[in-house]
Amino acid sequence: MSKAPDMPPKKRTLPTPQWAHGQCRCGAVRFEIMVPALWAWHDHSEATRATTGAASMAWVGSWKKRFRLVEGEDELTRYEEPGVARSFCRRCGTPLFYERERSRHVINIPRALFKTRVGREPRYHAGLKEMPDWAYLGEPLAPLKGYPGIMIERKRKKRREIVP
Repeated sequence: MSKAPDMPPKKRTLPTPQWAHGQCRCGAVRFEIMVPALWAWHDHSEATRATTGAASMAWVGSWKKRFRLVEGEDELTRYEEPGVARSFCRRCGTPLFYERERSRHVINIPRALFKTRVGREPRYHAGLKEMPDWAYLGEPLAPLKGYPGIMIERKRKKRREIVP
């Protein structure tokens, strides 16, 4: 029986790669990731809150080799802390990229900067212990009378105790 010739290992690639496009608020920085993204999650941590000014942020992670900066490299500015680097658009201030020393091959991007699907939905939550007590937790909402498009938390009706 003859031995089969040595075949190089198959490289896993998509027949035609799909890309999700994103940009900062002013459009000076444009980028794209190959979909599906590596992961997606909601971050409730104090660090994200201090960086974004929001109660939480949904992030999308991508392998750096599946990420491309299309335009605006000169418009990027960085803020670095031990083990972490955050990039912003210097024109409009949009938080753009979050990189960790522990995960050198991954870049994280705010989910809201993509207009199309990225192949992952943010179903994970990080930093829940750091979530502020004022964050919205999905309580029932009702329209605020006289203010179209504004919703208000419904007051919960107090239960009356039945006295025998």
